[in-house]
Amino acid sequence: MNQPLHISNLVGDLPELIAVMDFLKVPTPQAWVAKAIGQTHVLLQDHANCEKKAASTAMNLMFKYNDNRQLQAKLAQLVREEMLHYEQVLAHMQARNLPWINVSASRYAQQLRAQVRTYEPAAFVDIMIIGALVEARSCERFAALIPYADPELAKFYKYLLKSEARHFSDYLALAISHPMGGNQVEPAAFTARVALLTSIENELITSPDPQFHFHSGVPV
Repeated sequence: MNQPLHISNLVGDLPELIAVMDFLKVPTPQAWVAKAIGQTHVLLQDHANCEKKAASTAMNLMFKYNDNRQLQAKLAQLVREEMLHYEQVLAHMQARNLPWINVSASRYAQQLRAQVRTYEPAAFVDIMIIGALVEARSCERFAALIPYADPELAKFYKYLLKSEARHFSDYLALAISHPMGGNQVEPAAFTARVALLTSIENELITSPDPQFHFHSGVPV
């Protein structure tokens, strides 16, 4: 493997990374990148699953919070874009003659979802913050993979990076504006909640993880 290219070196070409990296606090460990380079088949399969789950999550939110037009319009856009990305990942799998394989659910998604509070409006805020974290980490991981991917995948990841950065901003804006209630979230409480969920996300990314996924931690 060549000398790792630090993600900060890409910021000049990809300014979307600045806000993402500030939000995430910690970068993807290089050990994960080294593992990913030899696991393209698993990476693409899990990536496809992630896009499909992201569309499903946005769709479920449309039904759960169906009384706000602003929220409905934004979620509908997310569903369309996530499903388009899913189709595009499938096309890359087909071009490489990669079979569909079963990939277990990642601890990353499971443990982040476990943090969602059970009462409103806290549940809505948590879901939006977690959505922002997942999209931001996806964006950052695409950036980490670009220097080592083949030309077609590198081009695809650069395109997705820009979309994921926008999705990150969308989820964060929804969390802050709290459109389901029409009220602004109390700033201090919101900042504290973001800090807590980000610290949990950081631990999941930097701690040993026995299973390799698109959002897994340090390979063991």
